[in-house]
Amino acid sequence: MDPRYSAQDVARCDLCEIAIVQSYCDFCHVNLCKPCTGEHISHEYDKHKIVPFEHRRSTLIYPKCQTHPDETCKYQCKDCNIFLCTDCFASKQHNKEHKLLKLNEVFNKKKEHIKKDKEEIKKELIPTYEDIASELEVQIANLDVDYKKLTIEMTNYREELHREIDNAMNQKEKEIDENKMKHLSILKKHLDEIKQLQSLMQESLHALNEMEESNEVIPTIHYTSKNQEFSKLPPKVKVSMPKFIHKPIEKADLCSLFGKLTPLSTTLEERVFTAAKPNTSVRELLDDSVVLNSINTGFEKLVSVVCLPEEEIWTSGVTPDIKCFNSQGILQKKIKTKSGSLPKDIAVYSDGALVYSDWKTSTVYKVENDQAEEIIRLQGWTPINLFVTSSGDILASMYSNDGTQSKVIRYSGSTVKQTIHLDDEGQPLYSGNIYHKCITENRNLDICVADNKAGAVVVVNKAGKLRFRYTGCPSPTKNEPFHPTGITTDSQSRILTSDRKNHCIHILDVNGQSLRYIDNCDLKSPTGLCLDNDDNLFVCEHFSGIVKKIRYLK
Repeated sequence: MDPRYSAQDVARCDLCEIAIVQSYCDFCHVNLCKPCTGEHISHEYDKHKIVPFEHRRSTLIYPKCQTHPDETCKYQCKDCNIFLCTDCFASKQHNKEHKLLKLNEVFNKKKEHIKKDKEEIKKELIPTYEDIASELEVQIANLDVDYKKLTIEMTNYREELHREIDNAMNQKEKEIDENKMKHLSILKKHLDEIKQLQSLMQESLHALNEMEESNEVIPTIHYTSKNQEFSKLPPKVKVSMPKFIHKPIEKADLCSLFGKLTPLSTTLEERVFTAAKPNTSVRELLDDSVVLNSINTGFEKLVSVVCLPEEEIWTSGVTPDIKCFNSQGILQKKIKTKSGSLPKDIAVYSDGALVYSDWKTSTVYKVENDQAEEIIRLQGWTPINLFVTSSGDILASMYSNDGTQSKVIRYSGSTVKQTIHLDDEGQPLYSGNIYHKCITENRNLDICVADNKAGAVVVVNKAGKLRFRYTGCPSPTKNEPFHPTGITTDSQSRILTSDRKNHCIHILDVNGQSLRYIDNCDLKSPTGLCLDNDDNLFVCEHFSGIVKKIRYLK
């Protein structure tokens, strides 16, 4: 058998197509045997990168520099989003204060992301779609049975209607027979009366015949005529025949009287893809939480904080600025809102893109490469707090412009997927006011809202059904009413909510049971909360403008 066409053959050289491959050109992506390697690199040798076959595709091919064509770019400016070579640094044409990223590190991170996406597609998404397809195939297979049941149901109703119609018509026929008997009785009565008069006239005629031949004086003199009495004819009996007056029914009305077949109703019920969570060991709470770091953001009134995978945090307050710091607290970047008004809240996508809500324009913006793009614009409502879910949706809390209603909307891009507003009894889930309603999604896909005006954490399941309300836990050391102003959830599905007036953090389990407080870290008016990938807690102190990084798990 020709080895080139053997299904189980080992890898062969791409040039001679016979010898077993030993090397690989990482630049040309060609399999090479030892004899063909020399032939391959004989032309334009400097461009080739020969590596052992088992190390193929291990050499990075960097982009050419636009400014220095003979150089390759091994760096990327995060601020300008351009590639740079070493000569670009030497030319001093680029801002030295900009943050530089090594392309090999960016490449490796993206490769890890690609590998993760590949595994997710193979192990989670494809099986999920197979389940959906199987479900549809079962529905299609059962379609004849389901419609046969519907036809039988209608046939049974038709027979029932026929029986009822027959009963009704039989009743009418019985009424006809009864009318006939009455009619007959009336006519016979009058016939008897006529025959009686006829008999009287016959008797009178017989008497007249005898008188006419008689020569007796007295009977003749006393004769009295009855003709006048007989000439008064009896009344004519006129009995009107009953008539059957059918009720006119239009065909369309007839169909409606018999009932109606509801039209096909097609609705798109939201499917929420739940990625399989990695197995994580149970992490217990520390007896005493520890402050690991403090970052002074420079805000006079600090409101929100969110973490990025690259150990960076975005912060916002009551100014138009949104600031990004690294884990050491060094300012990396600062952007301003498009309208120049303060952002109500900020959130980030998994790829690091920032979103913020603008109360002045009732708009939610997405920021990529320092460019703000409008993704959601509201009419009659003002966005407050935001959260990007594990599936990439945006949860937005909002209040009506008259300040009387509040609700939570789930968006896919700019499309509304879900509205969470009322409980099963038609009562509002959230207080109707303009105050913050911080929002997050738990690992079990519960939606958790810190409704500070109502003094409650309101938790609904992914379908928007109320699970529980947490209104604080009595404590002799907490003198002020529960005032939740920030909320987040950790890898153990615990819920953490900041209590600004009592200067502490409440920790709840997934079912809303109070576990303990974080109140030993000298917190002052805590507001916004977030967690990094290691479950380190970042807490905003409203009036000091400080973000504290806290370890609270063992």
